Amino acid sequence: MSSDETHVVFPAGELRLEGLLRRGAGSRGAVVCHPHPLYGGDMHNPVVATVAQALAEAGCSVLRFNFRGTGASEGTHGRGLLEREDLLGAVSFLQAAGADEVWLAGYSFGAFVIAQVPAGDLPPGQRVLVAPPVRVMDFSSIHRIEGLRLVVTGSLDELAPSDAISAALSGWNEDASLEVLQGADHFFAGQLHRLGAVLARHL
Repeated sequence: MSSDETHVVFPAGELRLEGLLRRGAGSRGAVVCHPHPLYGGDMHNPVVATVAQALAEAGCSVLRFNFRGTGASEGTHGRGLLEREDLLGAVSFLQAAGADEVWLAGYSFGAFVIAQVPAGDLPPGQRVLVAPPVRVMDFSSIHRIEGLRLVVTGSLDELAPSDAISAALSGWNEDASLEVLQGADHFFAGQLHRLGAVLARHL
């Protein structure tokens, strides 16, 4: 948690979830979704923090939060399906705080959750997927991701291989860019500064 973030609690259906909110000056908000909670993922993940920082520097009010059953968030893990309700709750929270445009960014499992939510359930805004795990999670039913602007993965990422992402990208959104960080693995170990630079360039 950085000094300019505030701990918040917001509803998602019947559950209450925790998050960290950094307020920006404008009316654009952004939600950042974390990697798989059953493998240690939460809103404090270093990649999540890097993405949140890049979005804040782009002028967004940024909310990173814990999915159900993670940290102090209520509920139990929903296999990526029930987490869609968590994401919608986070978006509604930002809208109630004054955001008229909401960007979404997700890392690994968080990218999978974002990709599943129909555009009609969301306000306008860009989408950013970091290391979407196409090798281990089922993206086959995802045919269109409205607003998808950028996908980032590492050249050494076995869970989100660039060739598989490239093959799917035209179906997700033909206007999206794919950035492959040479030498980066799924965790962007030692590469967070380069990831931040890529995000800053696109955002």
